[in-house]
Amino acid sequence: MTMSRFFCLLVVLGSVFMILFIIVYWDNVGAAAFNIHTSISKPLTSHSSRELATSVPITENSFVSDVDEFLDGFLNFNTTKNEVQSDKTESISPRESSRLEENIRGYDWSTKSKLQDIILDQEILQQERKLNLQRFCMNSSFVFPTKDRYFDDIPNRELDHFIVDDRHGIIYCYVPKVACTNWKRLMIVLSESLLDKKGVPYQDPLQIPREDVHNSSSHLTFNKFWRRYGKFSRHMMKIKLKKYTKFLFVRDPFVRLISAYRSKFELENQEFYRSFAVPILTRFSNTTKVPDNVEEAFSSGTRPSFSQFIQYLLDPLTEEKKPFNEHWRQVYRLCHPCQIDYDFIGKLESIEEDSALLLRDLNIDSLFQFPPSYRNRTASSWEEDWFSKIPLEWRQKLYKLYEADFVLFGYPKPDHLLTV
Repeated sequence: MTMSRFFCLLVVLGSVFMILFIIVYWDNVGAAAFNIHTSISKPLTSHSSRELATSVPITENSFVSDVDEFLDGFLNFNTTKNEVQSDKTESISPRESSRLEENIRGYDWSTKSKLQDIILDQEILQQERKLNLQRFCMNSSFVFPTKDRYFDDIPNRELDHFIVDDRHGIIYCYVPKVACTNWKRLMIVLSESLLDKKGVPYQDPLQIPREDVHNSSSHLTFNKFWRRYGKFSRHMMKIKLKKYTKFLFVRDPFVRLISAYRSKFELENQEFYRSFAVPILTRFSNTTKVPDNVEEAFSSGTRPSFSQFIQYLLDPLTEEKKPFNEHWRQVYRLCHPCQIDYDFIGKLESIEEDSALLLRDLNIDSLFQFPPSYRNRTASSWEEDWFSKIPLEWRQKLYKLYEADFVLFGYPKPDHLLTV
């Protein structure tokens, strides 16, 4: 009996010794050779678990089991203890802490850090743009036409610029002369609303012919909802506006006017010549007989000047006959920013950065890159030259005509054009 008890005691002491040996060995050597994971957590690779704790970040949507949390805390006990002690002496921001840890471990994350800084700066900029818009929409002392009406008051014909993609839950209000051709291309690919010659949806935005991009039949827009939903169309619009991601891109209003003039009056376009150039020349030029077609007009040098175009915009008779064409209609009349709460406001002046952030926010950045813009894009630096021959009084009236776009979207008042 005594021998039996002595043997049991030896077994117990041996077991305790082995447990202590394993703990000491684990603490000194680490668990690099063990791939410990649960059915929820991801299996570790052959790197040390302590390195993986920082090199594989856990995102906001990641799930971590209790076992993983325990192991992570156990294996990084010394590191955690040191970090706690350092926190007592000096407080540092999470971003600085992350960079410090990466530098200590010998990683070079400078490029990644710069990218994260850019994204953070862009997100802050987005918040500023949206807050600026909300502030002036709620400011009772800042008044402009259509500001105070409700969404139900907007006529159906004024909702034709809202392109809807039900497949991804996206609504895009397009503004002509603000890279809308390429954004329309992306919306066609996303919604699969147009088939190529082989009868399959386009996959490459740049393969879509320009004439198809601007064909209204290529897009589902709000003003078409009545055909699909009947008397429930306005209700369905509100549901989608609440649940979908809504975005638009804007541009300096005066630069947008220059761009509109260049593309519609300096290039041969029979439709625009007949609808707009002929009336402008008839009303504001000394031409006795205006040519009937654009080819004849261009060959004889007969076309509206930029000054005549501005005069046409300022003439009250222009709006009385019919609303401004979409290429020079104010953004607040196209996209109704005080009636619709936009999730993203992009600007042409920063289109590369804004487009990258938007595609990332929409979770489609792995599928697309925003197509490159034209190299001969109208520049903001051209404003002074283009408006130099426009009388000061006209410039001041023109600003009042587009003031809401300047203010709502945070463009500075062009004082250098509005004073003597």
